Amino acid sequence: MGSQEVRVRDEGETAALVAEMARRIWADAAGSPPVRLVGVRARGVPLAERLAAEAERLGFGEVAVGAVDITLYRDDLDQTRRWPVLRGTEIPFDVDGADVVVVDDVLFTGRTIRAAINAICDLGRPSRIRLAVLVDRGGRELPIQPDVVGLALQTGPRDRVQVRLRPIDTDDEIVRVPAPSASSPGPERSPS
Repeated sequence: MGSQEVRVRDEGETAALVAEMARRIWADAAGSPPVRLVGVRARGVPLAERLAAEAERLGFGEVAVGAVDITLYRDDLDQTRRWPVLRGTEIPFDVDGADVVVVDDVLFTGRTIRAAINAICDLGRPSRIRLAVLVDRGGRELPIQPDVVGLALQTGPRDRVQVRLRPIDTDDEIVRVPAPSASSPGPERSPS
């Protein structure tokens, strides 16, 4: 852990947040079509896989998990100086009529989620789309709110939040990295 990082949740606390999120997702799905999880590449995919494993452990059966690449749906694509790196959308199920839960690690401005919804809707028409995020850090620029939140965390606009999920819930953590003060030189970083 870096010197400026502040651990917000450790491995046990992070695992408990994921378990509670899974319970809430499936509690709100009674009588609906089967729940399908779509992780936002790249950091939402491991969370979606962990939620699916937790749902199976809780007795909700096997859950289909997909991944959506929002690169070409970003509203700042024309402002970048580098060629975008495409990681590919992989959704192994029909989204038409599905109960889709978009999953991401950190929600900030809402622009990533807007792009994910656009990408998913280009593949079909789900019966509904919900949003599950492990950390909601506020600071919205678009009217997008999560349905399931693991942790609400107020941060400054230049702070960063990092979620570190491992394949098995050992050494998981959520950390906040405060923005460098004006007097300390350092590399310019974009917020998560």
